[in-house]
Parts: sequence; C-alpha cells; structure tokens
Amino acid sequence: MITSSAFASKRYAVLGLARTGLAVVRTLLASGAEVIAWDSREEPRAAVAAAFGARVTLADPVTADLAGCAGVIVSPGVPLNRHPISEAAARQGVPVIGDIELFALARPDLPPHRVVGITGTNGKSTTTALVHHLLEQAGVPSRMGGNIGLPVLGQEPLAPNDRGTGVYVLELSSYQIDLTQSLACEATALLNLTPDHLDRYGLFEAYVASKARLFAMQRPDQHAVFGMSDVETLGIAAREELRRGRGFVHKVDGAGIAQWQEEWPSLQGPHNLQNAAVAVALCEALGLSVEQCRPGLASYKGLPHRMERVADWEGVLFINDSKATNPASAAPALAAFPPVAGHRRIHWIVGGLPKGDDLDECAPFFGHVAEAYTIGDAGPRFAELLEPHVPVHRSEMMCEAIREAIAAAGPGDVVLLSPACASFDQFRDYEARGDSFRQIVGALLAGENLP
Repeated sequence: MITSSAFASKRYAVLGLARTGLAVVRTLLASGAEVIAWDSREEPRAAVAAAFGARVTLADPVTADLAGCAGVIVSPGVPLNRHPISEAAARQGVPVIGDIELFALARPDLPPHRVVGITGTNGKSTTTALVHHLLEQAGVPSRMGGNIGLPVLGQEPLAPNDRGTGVYVLELSSYQIDLTQSLACEATALLNLTPDHLDRYGLFEAYVASKARLFAMQRPDQHAVFGMSDVETLGIAAREELRRGRGFVHKVDGAGIAQWQEEWPSLQGPHNLQNAAVAVALCEALGLSVEQCRPGLASYKGLPHRMERVADWEGVLFINDSKATNPASAAPALAAFPPVAGHRRIHWIVGGLPKGDDLDECAPFFGHVAEAYTIGDAGPRFAELLEPHVPVHRSEMMCEAIREAIAAAGPGDVVLLSPACASFDQFRDYEARGDSFRQIVGALLAGENLP
C-alpha cells in the first residue's frame, strides 16, 4: 500500500468503509495517523473493528468532536449535497477530502513517477484501461486506479525503474474531483460532457465546472487532452489554452489514426476511435510515439460490460454493453455497426430503469437497427418510441429478448445489449445485468432449455 510521512501523528475521520474507505484506513494507520471511522451499515463497522481493533475509533464524524482533525475523508458515493457531513465539518473548520487527495499529498514520498488523470461523462474506464495497457505494452511500468480497479492507495507503489519513470493512470469521476484539491497531473484528459448526475449538481453547468477543476489543478507546463464532440469540452479546452498555451493543450478527434481502426477488434465505433485518440495523445505527452502505441491498440482486449464480445456464433456477433446506462452511452454502440449493403445489422436489447423519457441521443442511429427488443420498466415507453422506426418485440425479460434475437439474427448481424438505462429494476447493478446476458447467451447457444 501507499504510505506517507505527511499523515504521521495527524488525526483523520473516514466516512464510508467500502473498498476505498478500507484502503484509506489502512494507509493512514500504516502512516502513523490516528483514525476515526464510520459507515452507516453495521457490517462494515464490525469488519473494521475486527481488523483493526482499538487502533480505530468507531464514531460518526457528523456528531463526533473533530477538533484537530486534518481532514474528513469521504467515499465518493456519499451525496455531499444532501449528507450532513459537509455542514458538520465546516462548523469545525475541517476540510472534506477524498482518497485521491490523500494520494496527491503522499506523492512527495513516492519514488519518481508521473500521474495521468482521465475524466468525462462516457468512455473514462475504457480510455483509462487502454492508457494503462499501452504503457505496459511499451515497457513503461504503470498502476491503474481511481474509479476503476483497486483503490490507488491500496496498491504497491511503483518502484524506481530503468525504463523511464512509472505512471499512475487514474480514472476520475466528478465526485472524486470534488474531493480533490491539489492533484497536479502531468497529463489529463476530458473525453466528453453530457448531462449526468443532475440529482447531485442541479444544473449541467455545475457538473461541467466540477470536471473543469481537474485541469485547473495543473500547472501551465503540464499537458491536457480534449475530445472534440461537444461545446462544453471545447470550452474548457479554450480556457486552458489561454492559461497554458497551445503546446500543452491537445484537441483530438482520431483523424490521425482512423486508418488503423480495423486492426482493433475491441475498439470499434466512432466513440472508441475518440477514446483511442485520447489515449494515444496522453501517451505521446508522456514521451511515447504513435508507432509505439500501435501494437497495444491491436492487442487491447477491452473491459467487461463495455462493448464486450461475448460470442461469435454462425456469423452472429453478441455484444455485452451493459455499462451503457443512459442513451448518450448507448448511442455510440449503435453507431459502431452501420448497415452493410443496405442491410440493418443490429438486434438491439434495450430498457431497464430509465433515466429519462426519451431516446433522442440514439435516434440518429435507429437506421442501424434491424429489430429492437424492449425489457424492464422502460420497455413500454421505449417500444412506443421505437415502433415508428423499427420492428419491436416487447420482450420484458432478458432471457426472452435474447431468445427472440437469436431466432431473428443471421450471418453478419449483431445481438447488442446496450440498455440505455440503469439496471436496478431487474438486476443488482449493470455488472449483474451483463453477467446475466453472457450466461444466457452461452446457455442458449449450447442448446439448453431455459425457462
């Protein structure tokens, strides 16, 4: 784990004891800090008590005496706009921060390294994993963390190396950026911005401002990469150009590498072209060449539930894109499979717990859809929206949708789960939904009789 003398003999409160919170507690204790910890659930509190005993004081920081605390470390999922911790900490003059800020404070104690921070509404995880993969393939040691994989504080620090300085590659959500004050990344990226998390921010402008803070924390001589798909992202890029100069601001759309995309089986579609372009630009900012990145683009295997290739059966491709929990993130999946010789290829499984009442962002690609199969709470409404454009099966349940899609699809077609909805009406989370898709596809293709 990462430790730091910056935390020694200081007092901290930790709110939220899931995976990130536990990593924070371990780091602080190993660094010689005094720790107060709390979770609203009894089970995590009991686990902390069993693991650390009297070394940790279990107390709710909302009501505890925080005098002398260096900070309250809050898990990103704690809703700061509704939770009383913000007011309680402000009353006692204690900053509310997150694990990424602790990492930033620990950096002086780490061996020489660089940090890449990647944010945006859609594509963060794919781009973060791709940068990590490209660096590793080029022989540059790296760690991946933040909003993906293991908490960065819980990982072993990068050791000094003779292949150039190692790199921490961090996916950063707006919630994490809100809790970070001093992370000056050597290279950052903003992929895109579309309305999201408005239940927390209220206005889209506030959400955009949260993302922009990642770049404001950088020095003028550090690099920033921007996608080019929306005016909000380009607006932040323009402000950063004024602050640091064009040599450190890079706007990319993939034009320079598009001719290679057919070599990348796990990076198809215009959205993945932009993800790849951003990843390559970040690697260039770290000293790699485009040619050094090319083999890694071809060998990248992708992430589960994000345009994941589940099966190729008699010429029919099955794609698990369960992570597409809103229309904006489902639209690129539809765009990735245009008609061939006028033949619509996509058998689209769509629906779940809706985040809105329309599919407007997917509408430009309805012409790619051969048939749609609606499921979940959104099924009836989505069927109404789609029926003027494509044949629709009101399948309701995942198994029935897959069964009907298999019966209708032919060689060259794609059975695509890209729900454009949250999963919580029928599944625990998007991962459980994607796992179910994978399992049902495997069973049906194997000839099993499912209910």
